[in-house]
Amino acid sequence: MRNLKRALVAVLVLLLAAIVLFFVLENQQEVSLGLFGWVSPAMPAAVPVLAALIVGLAIGPLLGSYAVMRTRRRIRLQAREAALAGK
Repeated sequence: MRNLKRALVAVLVLLLAAIVLFFVLENQQEVSLGLFGWVSPAMPAAVPVLAALIVGLAIGPLLGSYAVMRTRRRIRLQAREAALAGK
């Protein structure tokens, strides 16, 4: 069963890599982004999109782990209060 999971993960990673490669190869036209008066230099369209993907992949798990830690802390506090109320 463990080997099947590893094989599925490997296939999914390879599929994702192929999709990203295809996206980068198809989006080679130059774009320039502007935000609040600041204009970026011209770069392939895939660069800012992949940068946003990487930032999102980094921030998402951080926010998720923060939510889990808050929930665990709340559960421990409630358990302590219940233990003190039971004495």
